[in-house]
Amino acid sequence: MEGYRTIAAPAQEEFVEKRSRFIGQIAPVEGEEEALAFINAVRERHREATHNVYAYILRENQMTRFSDDGEPQGTAGKPVLEVVQREGLVDVAVVVTRYFGGVLLGAGGLVRAYAQGAKTAVDAAQVLNMQPAALLEVDMGYDFYGKATYILPKHEVQLLESVFEEGVRLRLLCKKARLPALTQELRELSSGTVAPLVTEEKFAHFPEG
Repeated sequence: MEGYRTIAAPAQEEFVEKRSRFIGQIAPVEGEEEALAFINAVRERHREATHNVYAYILRENQMTRFSDDGEPQGTAGKPVLEVVQREGLVDVAVVVTRYFGGVLLGAGGLVRAYAQGAKTAVDAAQVLNMQPAALLEVDMGYDFYGKATYILPKHEVQLLESVFEEGVRLRLLCKKARLPALTQELRELSSGTVAPLVTEEKFAHFPEG
């Protein structure tokens, strides 16, 4: 399993190019049904717009779709799609709405404007770096708690919860790629008495850098 990049929440930004108003809108989607629902919601919100150009990319079946929505072929939907691809985003839908301002932009101008609309929407969103991850539970005595929490940052592990009862139980989120090294260090430091238990495997956001 490889990681992927998506966004946290819907976002939008707009600009004016030669009196045409362009509104870039982006949303996270989990499938084609959600993508189409977002596109239709934007269309409904901007019923008076001249064009609602869209593109979406899904992890499911590696699906990509785009539409020029009445603009000259190749000048709108494809530039929007290409921006999303360059940004490395998946499970997102983008709609660039245009209110025509009376001045023709020409083919090159349209390509640049729709690409800019997509880029401004992406820039307005919070990008999530999703990585294969494991939710862990680790049981230990109080004497080992300090050592355990000290090594977690080295392995880029997120501490989700600490439960203090007869012993200590930590609930952790760890990149799957880091799990073997974390397990080995915990075992070595505890003389084999402490090891993480994987309770769930999922994709999770880990800040880049």
